[in-house]
Amino acid sequence: MELQNLLISELQHEVVLTEKFLKRIPADKMDWRPHKKSMSIRQLANHLAEIPSWITATMEMDEMDMAGYKSPDFDSIEEILKILQNNTSEAEAALRKPDEEYQNNWKMIQDGKTLMDMPKYNVLRMMVLNQLPHHRAQLGVYFRLLDIPVPATYGPSADEN
Repeated sequence: MELQNLLISELQHEVVLTEKFLKRIPADKMDWRPHKKSMSIRQLANHLAEIPSWITATMEMDEMDMAGYKSPDFDSIEEILKILQNNTSEAEAALRKPDEEYQNNWKMIQDGKTLMDMPKYNVLRMMVLNQLPHHRAQLGVYFRLLDIPVPATYGPSADEN
């Protein structure tokens, strides 16, 4: 099986799970955070929606300069879901490459310093795709603290048994 098929399938699965979480966010809790050092729910939701765009950046560029990077800041869940879908469609298109393309190196730089330099496949597996379950789990903890039912993901949830 080609790498693109494996990665596209995984991305689609993770995005469906992510949408379930995003759709449970109450509009009146967007600015809530469990601790002053934590992201707000709005920041976390925006971050989840932007992650598929990192796939596109990895596959379409050989390096990314983080200077001036600014996270998205959409206000409504509807906007965030729309961005997630758009970013996912673009990511799926960017992944449609022969296996050899995944071996090309990709660099992340900031202020002239290399932060990361590895094959694109490694960036996708170790850095990008793992971000979705990681930050979705954060959102699950926020939900638990707010007494919002946590959606099932890889198995049943205590709230959906």
